[in-house]
Amino acid sequence: MNTTRTLCFVIAALSSYAALLYRLCQVRRSWRENAYRTLVITLLLQCLTFTMGAVAMGGESFLGVGNLAILVMHLSAVAFCVSAQIILLRWASADEEAARKSRYWLVTGIVLDAALAALFFVADGPERPASDFDTGSGRPLILTYLLLFIVSQAVPCVTIFRQCGPYARMTDNASLRRALRLLSVAAVVLFLYCAARTVNILTAASGIDIGVWKVAASVFSAAGIVLLSLSLTMSSWWASAAGVVGWVRRYRAYRALYPLWRDLYESSPDIVLEPPGASVSDLDYRLHRRVVEIRDGWRDLRPYIDRTVNGAAGADPESREESLQAFTEAAQIRQALHAKRTGTVPPDNKDAGDFEDRDTDNFTAEVAWLTQVASAYRRLGRAGRDHPAPAGDHSPV
Repeated sequence: MNTTRTLCFVIAALSSYAALLYRLCQVRRSWRENAYRTLVITLLLQCLTFTMGAVAMGGESFLGVGNLAILVMHLSAVAFCVSAQIILLRWASADEEAARKSRYWLVTGIVLDAALAALFFVADGPERPASDFDTGSGRPLILTYLLLFIVSQAVPCVTIFRQCGPYARMTDNASLRRALRLLSVAAVVLFLYCAARTVNILTAASGIDIGVWKVAASVFSAAGIVLLSLSLTMSSWWASAAGVVGWVRRYRAYRALYPLWRDLYESSPDIVLEPPGASVSDLDYRLHRRVVEIRDGWRDLRPYIDRTVNGAAGADPESREESLQAFTEAAQIRQALHAKRTGTVPPDNKDAGDFEDRDTDNFTAEVAWLTQVASAYRRLGRAGRDHPAPAGDHSPV
């Protein structure tokens, strides 16, 4: 159990240091902003809290004073919660209101830290076994110390959760709105830590052994801090992360369209305005060109597309209607390519009209639809002949 608790402290500390280092990389352009400085201080306190937690798990003495690591961990945790509350105020409130409420939280934090330090020494904390600060051991002063600490953590969790929803609805900044929502989730998880910690203390004081469930508090703490670290940095990295995810999604679509594009290119080489290549340095342009070329190749095939061809046989029996339509389009394209090679024009063809009333002005929707058709086309062709790649394009990228 101690190993699991230590691992949880290490995970929380590592996530805190990662968030701190990420934010320190922005120090040159952001240091003059009060919100940025407050965030850095918060992350420093967060790092100190869980570093001291890991140190406390490694031994009972720190700097020659018994249980000092536990006291420093608790004092920095209180300061960290106060600082996180101030960050939220600076994100969402006007300067004057944020300053007034920040002073209130600062005074509250100082009073709580002073009370915890006084109780620690009055209860002879340096001489007590470290286990007393897990369970209270039935000693009134230690129990009071622990419960006061839990309250100092639970109250900010409740206030942050209550504020995040309204603040998220107020802001027009999408990344900040996501950060606030994730912060509210972190507050819930950390409140569960407070609840689990309270259960541990009260059951131990009552002589009840809950066994392995004692570790739940440490798990909630580590999970909550990871979420908190992400939420405190999300407003600056979300746009970059979303850009990477979008690039990957476009690249996957680009590759998925290749088999369909390749066969249409073989049938109608004139659809390509420039020689095919393997570079994806300008992926947006190449994806756009691939869609346009597939559309043009599809139009060239329309006199050979037999309306009576149905691709439902290749689809899963429980496929949605849109999937069945994609298989039908894919089957008609495959039949039309063969008909064009043999010069056979079906009597009921698609020489008139366009892409089954698809909205070609919505590029994202069109890519999604063509990707479905290309996937169906590939599945229908697995049992067919292998198509060699056209000259000059030796890669499916």
